[in-house]
Amino acid sequence: MGVLSRMSTIVKSKMNRLLDSAENPNEQLDYAYDEQRKMLQNVKRGIVEMVTAKRRLQLQAEKVKTNIATVDNQARQALAAGREDLARMALQRKQAAMIELDGLDAQITQLEGEQEKLTQSEQRLAQKVEAFKSKKEIIKAQYSAAQAQVRIGSALNGLSEEMGDVQLSVERAEAKTETMRAKAGAIDELADLGVLDDVSGTSSDPLSKELAELTASQNVEDELAALRAGLPPADDKRALPGG
Repeated sequence: MGVLSRMSTIVKSKMNRLLDSAENPNEQLDYAYDEQRKMLQNVKRGIVEMVTAKRRLQLQAEKVKTNIATVDNQARQALAAGREDLARMALQRKQAAMIELDGLDAQITQLEGEQEKLTQSEQRLAQKVEAFKSKKEIIKAQYSAAQAQVRIGSALNGLSEEMGDVQLSVERAEAKTETMRAKAGAIDELADLGVLDDVSGTSSDPLSKELAELTASQNVEDELAALRAGLPPADDKRALPGG
């Protein structure tokens, strides 16, 4: 497992733990996105450092090449001057420099390969980070919409409960109204039947009223006749007081 793969695994693990325990996923998604951007910046920084190291090796290789050319020329000059010993020494230095150059070239080639791999990884990671950014915004929008739905649902639920209480009050009021209307109807029906007139001693029936008046008039006449019968004869009227 490479360094980039290990870093990605660590970030994913942290992100999953944070999202599982998150109260507000929007904040955690932003945090995860920032962490991925940091990882991407680290990869880019690693590429820059690798390019810098490769450039140092290339500069060193250029110096070694220059040194090889120099000692080769010295060997030729020494041999021309009859100093084979100096020529041999110069050639030995040349061989050592060539070995060093081969090592530098091998390191440069290796760094170039690593740089290519790291550059490809950086490009893939950049695409993933950008895709995560888009997905993050979608999830945040969905979460905000879900929050709004929950708030609306809670408000509607509260309104439903309140309307339920109002409905009960309305039903009780309607029941009382129906009871009062029933009582009023019963009173009207009893009045039409004359039951209430019998109870109160009065009647709205014209015939009954006229008969009652005749009875009362006859009673008056009877009492008047009784009074007349109890009066003394006409000759005795003078004996009455005040006569």
